[in-house]
Amino acid sequence: MLIERIILVILDGFGVGELPDAQEYKDKGADTLNHIVKTISDFNLPNMARLGLYKFIEDKKYKDKNIEIVGSYAKLLELSKGKDTTTGHWEMSGIILTRPFPTYPNGFPKDLIEEYEKRIGTKTLGNFPCSGTEILRLLGEEHLKTGFPIVYTSADSVFQVAANETIIPVEKLYKYCEIAREMLGKGEFEQHNIGRVIARPFIGNNKETFKRTANRKDFSIKPISKTILDYVKENNGIVLGIGKIEDIFAGQGLTEAIHTKNNEDGIEKTIESMKTYTGSKTLIFTNLVDFDMLWGHRRDIKSYYEGLKYFDNQLVRIISQMQETDLLIITSDHGNDPGFLEHTDHTREYVPLMMYSKNKKFQSGKHMGIIKGFNCIAKTIDDLFEIKKIVQGTSLTKEILS
Repeated sequence: MLIERIILVILDGFGVGELPDAQEYKDKGADTLNHIVKTISDFNLPNMARLGLYKFIEDKKYKDKNIEIVGSYAKLLELSKGKDTTTGHWEMSGIILTRPFPTYPNGFPKDLIEEYEKRIGTKTLGNFPCSGTEILRLLGEEHLKTGFPIVYTSADSVFQVAANETIIPVEKLYKYCEIAREMLGKGEFEQHNIGRVIARPFIGNNKETFKRTANRKDFSIKPISKTILDYVKENNGIVLGIGKIEDIFAGQGLTEAIHTKNNEDGIEKTIESMKTYTGSKTLIFTNLVDFDMLWGHRRDIKSYYEGLKYFDNQLVRIISQMQETDLLIITSDHGNDPGFLEHTDHTREYVPLMMYSKNKKFQSGKHMGIIKGFNCIAKTIDDLFEIKKIVQGTSLTKEILS
């Protein structure tokens, strides 16, 4: 095999312009990358620029900049319905969803909440869409007084349960979430196959000091069919999930999972794993969630850019660890435009695809245009590892290797 190891890095929530159907999602005008460029006067990401990033920028000052591009690059168009984390990751692993996961703009049905309260043995607070920080400001103090967990959702298909770690210990909160996961999508609640149940522990004594902790945990719906992760594992390969990959795939298809505290930790764990896992048919799959969770939803352009700058600087270290039989893939699962003010949720956008290898046959500077389907990633991995299990999707092997 020309490529024996693939490092797949997801910049969670990093879009490069509205999709043709963005209006259907109330996302007309969303453009994560270009809104950041327009806001940051000293925008400069030289290492990703060499992989093709600037070719996604509208401003000709960047787009036409004389840079030696060593990567191959494209825009990816999402085929699945939806704009959430699970949908995006599943599509890049080979699953196309024809129906979006259910969402609850008016909160969850009364009968669902009543049954949930019965199963966990306590009343709940909330049950309406809200941002994670705002829900603590509104209901955190009442939670401290009553001891009732806070249930809320967003524009995404999520059932979130928040609790102060001193009132409801983390393990107990996880149990509450496991109960919700067991309920949803089954029996009388079959239609409520919500994408993710998320534990949202926090600390603090009042609304001025409440702060979410790193003990968040996702309880995702299991993939509806096998993915490229399963096929690599079944073919005696290594599939390492770094960050929230284990949560997104409910552990399916992984040989090992490493959870992380933040982007910095995720990058370090990726580099450490590149030093450790050197065998053939190795997939190191990393999600860097801070772009989405900390900066996209909070519409914090400055911090989002600083996060991109940090990753860009660390990219040198990632590339320095690459072997000649490695392929680096950098992409995203959806948009989360920090400059989009119509709402604070994900945005329906194209995502970037940047690929790089030190292999002598790798095609540097290859512009692959717009590719329909994130599943081109699954198909390409399937092709490069000679597994031949992924049927749908466009393999990019011939595009990137001569």
